[in-house]
Amino acid sequence: MDLYMMNCELLATCSALGYLEGGTYHKEPDCLESVKDLIRYLRHEDDTRDVRQQLGAAQILQSDLLPILTQHRQDKPLFDAVIRLMVNLTQPALLCFGSVPKDPSVRHHFLQVLTYLQAYKEAFASEKAFGVLSETLYELLQLGWEDRQEEDNLLIERILLLVRNILHVPANPEQEKRIDDDASVHDRLLWAIHLSGMDDLLLFLSSSSAEQQWSLHVLEIVSLMFRDQNPEQLAGVGQGRLAQERSTDVAELEVLRQREMAEKRARALQRGNRHSRFGGSYIVQGLKSIGERDVVFHKGLHNLQNYSSDLGKQPRRVPKRRQAAQELSVHRRSVLNVRLFLRDFCSEFLENCYNPLMGAVKDHLLRERAQQHDETYYMWAMAFFMAFNRAAAFRPSFVSETLSVRTFHFVEQNLTNYYEMMLTDRKEAASWARRMHLALKAYQELLATVNEMDACPDEAVRESSRIIKNNIFYMMEYRELFLALFRKFDERYHPRSFLRDLVETTHLFLKMLERFCRNRGNLMVQNKRKKRKKKKKVQDQGVAFSHSPEELEALWPALEEQLLQCAQDPELSVDTIVPFDAASEVPVEEQRVEAMVKIQDCLRTGQAPQALALLRSAREVWPEGNVFGSPVISPGEEMQLLKQILSAPLPRQQEPVEGDAEEEEEEEEEEELQVVQVSEKEFSFLDYLKRFACSTIVRAYALLLRSYRQNSAHTNHCITKMLHRLAHDLGMEALLFQLSLFCLFNQLLSDPAAAAYKELVTFAKYIIGKFFALAAVNQKAFVELLFWKNTAVVREMTQGYGSLDSGSSSHRAPAWSPEEEAQLQELYLAHKDVEGQDVVETILAHLKVVPRTRKQVINHLVRMGLADSVKDFQRKGTQIVLWTEDQELELQRLFEEFRDSDDVLGRIMKNITAKRSRARVVDKLLALGLVSERRQLYKKRRKKPAPSCTNGAESQKDSWQDDPEEEEHLSEGESEDEESEDGLSAGQVQGGSSLSAKNLGQSLRQEGLSAPLLWLQSSLIRAANDREEDGCSQAIPLVPLTEENEEAMENEQFQHLLRKLGIRPPSSGQETFWRIPAKLSSTQLRKVAASLSQRENEEEREEEPEPNPGQQRPREQSPREQSPREQSPREQSPREQSPREQSPREQSPREQSPREQHRAGALRALLSARKRKAGLVSAEEAAPGEEDWKSVPKKRQLLDSDEEDDNEGDRQAAVSGTPRIHKKKRIQIEDDDEDD
Repeated sequence: MDLYMMNCELLATCSALGYLEGGTYHKEPDCLESVKDLIRYLRHEDDTRDVRQQLGAAQILQSDLLPILTQHRQDKPLFDAVIRLMVNLTQPALLCFGSVPKDPSVRHHFLQVLTYLQAYKEAFASEKAFGVLSETLYELLQLGWEDRQEEDNLLIERILLLVRNILHVPANPEQEKRIDDDASVHDRLLWAIHLSGMDDLLLFLSSSSAEQQWSLHVLEIVSLMFRDQNPEQLAGVGQGRLAQERSTDVAELEVLRQREMAEKRARALQRGNRHSRFGGSYIVQGLKSIGERDVVFHKGLHNLQNYSSDLGKQPRRVPKRRQAAQELSVHRRSVLNVRLFLRDFCSEFLENCYNPLMGAVKDHLLRERAQQHDETYYMWAMAFFMAFNRAAAFRPSFVSETLSVRTFHFVEQNLTNYYEMMLTDRKEAASWARRMHLALKAYQELLATVNEMDACPDEAVRESSRIIKNNIFYMMEYRELFLALFRKFDERYHPRSFLRDLVETTHLFLKMLERFCRNRGNLMVQNKRKKRKKKKKVQDQGVAFSHSPEELEALWPALEEQLLQCAQDPELSVDTIVPFDAASEVPVEEQRVEAMVKIQDCLRTGQAPQALALLRSAREVWPEGNVFGSPVISPGEEMQLLKQILSAPLPRQQEPVEGDAEEEEEEEEEEELQVVQVSEKEFSFLDYLKRFACSTIVRAYALLLRSYRQNSAHTNHCITKMLHRLAHDLGMEALLFQLSLFCLFNQLLSDPAAAAYKELVTFAKYIIGKFFALAAVNQKAFVELLFWKNTAVVREMTQGYGSLDSGSSSHRAPAWSPEEEAQLQELYLAHKDVEGQDVVETILAHLKVVPRTRKQVINHLVRMGLADSVKDFQRKGTQIVLWTEDQELELQRLFEEFRDSDDVLGRIMKNITAKRSRARVVDKLLALGLVSERRQLYKKRRKKPAPSCTNGAESQKDSWQDDPEEEEHLSEGESEDEESEDGLSAGQVQGGSSLSAKNLGQSLRQEGLSAPLLWLQSSLIRAANDREEDGCSQAIPLVPLTEENEEAMENEQFQHLLRKLGIRPPSSGQETFWRIPAKLSSTQLRKVAASLSQRENEEEREEEPEPNPGQQRPREQSPREQSPREQSPREQSPREQSPREQSPREQSPREQSPREQHRAGALRALLSARKRKAGLVSAEEAAPGEEDWKSVPKKRQLLDSDEEDDNEGDRQAAVSGTPRIHKKKRIQIEDDDEDD
């Protein structure tokens, strides 16, 4: 249905409602159905809210709905339908659009809806409409819970929502043009509520325990009633003008009079208008112009004081995202009768309703039965009514529900949550800042009420105040709250009123805390400290025990004699020796290495009895694998084991160096675990005050001080008091030596009404006097005026530059001398290329003058430019477990037993006696020469037999469906250690996908999907051409335009082909089509497309003759005869097999490229070397393979291999028969569809 037809139906529906004749409304017979139709139309309106706008323009609510509501109340179905329609029509514009639109066209619709809502609010400002609502609500509330039906509860809720919606409509001050003490639309609405008796019903709902389900609705209505009111002013209504108010007004009038007198004096000094315009020109000495000369002033001397270099300049435009936040809440003084009504309402609400209502709302919030952000109404009510109670007649019992430590905690948690969300949710930062301001106001009123309780004559009230203050001053979170708020203050999101409330709340908190500390001799408070605990990492050698092998050999004879005597001593007991730490976080099973280190330490320090006792005790604790010897070990074997432990390079934990401030400041290499330690300490008020001595907080105070003319006297006093605490009490006057502050002081001192700011003027003169006293001693103080300063700079300014370094030299690492830097450079250049050793540990062993840590050496190497980054010196894991001879034999036996299984490593890990990590077992297998590379230990796949010519497609499909998971990684630790070695290169991944794509493409062609494959190939080629032309790439969707292509895209086997090719599936809920990823280059796309057309090429190859029988081939073996390292690539999983690893049996010589011929030759040479080692073939039989390897040009070898040195090593290994670990630098390509 288009917009025109919709307008016609709306007009017809509205015409069927009825008509107003005189003062009587005559409804049509179809009035009820027409109201229901309007509700239905509103439910299906578009994003511009067109139905709502058309009904508002036709004034349906004013001309039809309100007369029906007031005159046809007895028709209950019609009355209920009209209430439903009114609730929908008066829904706030923010709820209709979600937020204030930024698009100009949508914002126009938003403002139009808001205009209609303001017209609705004015129409409701009558006693008649609210009288009908009040009578209906009163009748419903008279029903007991057993007589009240579900429809009655719905009608109660809709009436409350309607009142809420009407009160929520914002005022339009430009249209109303009302001043204070004049009746606005909101005031007339409140007066109508009062005359209709709706306020009494709200008080009943607030105080009744049987109506707690409406507590949140009532609280929201009450908050909207008082949103423009000031609680302090409202409390003083009807009591005459107080002496404080009169004195405030007199002071403001005096300020205005002084400024007016100053302006009159300035005008009297000016010359008359009849004076000649040729008054002369003057040179202003000391003020430079654009060049090197002084400024020439062409006006009279009386205008010199208004001279500025900024005159005539275009003001710099501030971007919208950097503009200061605007004030949203505006307080106005309502008409007197409305204020009297609101004052009486507040008094009765506090006496009878506040405690039960706030308790019910708090229960709803804690049980999560409220809507999101409903806690803001709770905190508003707390701030408003506690302030009213404090200003009227202070009665702590009236607000006892919210006067507890739990309320402090609730507000503090929400305040912290709001500013954290403001930092994370940048789009809604302004909304979070407003909620943050509400929480701050509630916290301020809580502190003010507790402070007021101290002056109460009742001893019980004062004792309650003391208990609350003792709790909030004890907890660290409440003391750190204001520091965090000042640091997180952002002028873009927080208005100036937030900063004012924050300054006043901080002043009140510090005053209460200072008084509390003064009355108490010593105050113990909670202290939480986050201790940075370094994750234990191992190193190749202990720094503390760096003995040479010669020293250990010389030490052993004396130790052996002592050990033999101890072994024969029957009194040697192991019951009192515990080789593990029961309180450690490390499990007992994993503390064997630490026990071995303890034994070694005892041996090297000459404590032979302790070493022997530790060894025997560890043997009883860890008997598995005979790591500490067998239970029936002989004394000779025991001595031999201790000798091996003495000289073994065991890993040691690196002890942190205390007092190394430089190490703490630098970026940590090790992972840090933060442990919160809670303790108690004696509180010092001055130490706490020092936390406020930072430039961020001083800058916030200076920002608020700029508007000293608009600030209240109390606000200016709070600013002056805090700055005086920092300058005088802490002796940090230099913290305020800043040019912007001095300009503000100059403006203050030259203000004609400066007498009204005596406190500020006195403080400004004090700071300026301190500055010139310092400038007489330190000439650099004038330059320091340009910068905000911290406490360290303040100390240097006042005590002399360099005093900071001399005073804290004991906490910093000693500086590097030129001799030490030269020695460091020489050692680094000498040992950086030596393989098998840690260059940093070698440097530490030779640096004997000043003890250095590993961190200090690495950081200084980076500073000197000898290294690029700290990451260049990261240490890798070390072999930390000793293998006995029996364990090595057991490992060899298990490998020979399970070498033909699909999961060699998994079987070994299940059956090995001494339980070790997978990474350690793999490293030992490589060290023993049982495998030549880690790939041979991967879990293998089982492949189905080759498909026959009749059922080839079915076999291909079954093999695809029965594919197991990808091969397992050896372990997490091994994958981390070998990440740079075990990744797949881009070429191998591309080749593997091409091989799989060829097989899947054959199967799909046999199923009749040749046309979709051709469409896919052309799409890939087109995408490659586009990326070559444009030079940039982005994800391209594959949109099937034919029915055949759509069916293919839904085929599971076709989708599997897409994943193999690297095409990304649509993300859930956001995308519809498969997409060609942006990371695939044009070359890769062409290779993928070429892999789809390999079927025709293979058919041509099948017609070619058989390869030359004289071609050199390796001896064929059955799968049973082949070892895992001798298996052909055909029996490996597709992920393990790359195109250059295909067996020579799979391709004829004519089909093999030079790269494949080179690879085949290398495989034959390696296979011959292994057979020769096993005694299967002679050296002469292996010669042809070696010749084939050498026949490949060296340039071809270099292109096919990762490094030339590795190929040379492979050839040497192939000739000598020695297995060699082949390491390659590979790049792992992360696929988006890896999980699929």
